[in-house]
Amino acid sequence: MLRDFSLQSLFMGLLIAFVGFASSFAVILNGLAGVGATDAQAASGLMALSISMGVCAIVISTVTRLPISIAWSTPGAALLASSTAVAGGFNAAVGAFLVCGLLIVIAGLWKPLGKMVSSIPSALANAMLAGVLIGLCFAPVKAIAFNPLFGLPIVLAWALVGSINKLYAGPAALLAFVLVIAFGIEMPDGILARLSSALIPQAEFVFPVFNTAALVSIALPLFIVTMASQNIPGIAVLKVNDYHPNPGPLFATTGLFSMLSAPFGGHAVNLAAITAAMCAGVDSHPDRARRYWSAINAGIAYILFGLLAGAVTTFVSLAPPVLIEAVAGLALVGAFASSALAAFSESQTREAAAITFLVTASGVSFGGVSGAFWGLIAGGLMLALARLTKRRA
Repeated sequence: MLRDFSLQSLFMGLLIAFVGFASSFAVILNGLAGVGATDAQAASGLMALSISMGVCAIVISTVTRLPISIAWSTPGAALLASSTAVAGGFNAAVGAFLVCGLLIVIAGLWKPLGKMVSSIPSALANAMLAGVLIGLCFAPVKAIAFNPLFGLPIVLAWALVGSINKLYAGPAALLAFVLVIAFGIEMPDGILARLSSALIPQAEFVFPVFNTAALVSIALPLFIVTMASQNIPGIAVLKVNDYHPNPGPLFATTGLFSMLSAPFGGHAVNLAAITAAMCAGVDSHPDRARRYWSAINAGIAYILFGLLAGAVTTFVSLAPPVLIEAVAGLALVGAFASSALAAFSESQTREAAAITFLVTASGVSFGGVSGAFWGLIAGGLMLALARLTKRRA
């Protein structure tokens, strides 16, 4: 293995970890807060996820000698941000995280469940994701309305850098956010002491609670979004780059690491999609047999970033919530555009996708169950009705 190591893979691994962490950690914090996590619990969840996906990437890539990039479920965190609080609070959400991880393990080991997830119409899965994301994508506009001096620099940094290289748009928005906090917000007394103490990693164990509302509102939609938007596309990216691993064990392993991070506030880890292309591409290394080191190096960097999660969360908490939501929303604009395009591209499924999107985006809960679940059900019924009518005709 050491003979396969290269400076090129080291640089790519560090870049992957920076892009993966910096571009979407705001989404994670916002999502965990959305289901009732305190600042300490959100910091613990961020740390658990980052360390879990780092260790998972190292283990999988070492065993398979393939460039398997691992990420946290960004669409899943966006789903959490759009959810309403469920009975049992964050403890119930953690119980749902555990069930989601278990479902991912089962999907990997038991082929019928994996096929069932794969059989969900792509248009409906993408419509649900677009409906989940759209609320956060409004946040940059709201941030500008809240305070143009705070919101505009973040949006402009994202737009200007993104016009040159989309890969760095999210980190640019994050840098602008940091500068806005540093120079535009009055620091409270004792902030340096708080930041110093936050450098010491502190895991918060959350005792899981299981109830039907949380399982249906959080666990099932989180499982579907993670599988449809992350795990399955992650395999597709690997295949495009001529890597052909057995998907089942990979899914099961990410599900296991999701379960390990759940009691500390982590919602889900999965195969990466965007950073997978960086890991498996020629920029990682000319020799495709040596590219797995990029994933290993990224995993090491993720662990280091995770240990700093407390300081990151403490610093972010100084800003008005709408600003961190703006950074998260900008990081998800590309994902929203892609999912919306995929949802409405086929005329045969367009109306069903529209129903799924509208019900999900409404954010309305029925019977304590979130709109994301009902959106998928409503779209599925609409699609089934259209197909039944077509057959009879």
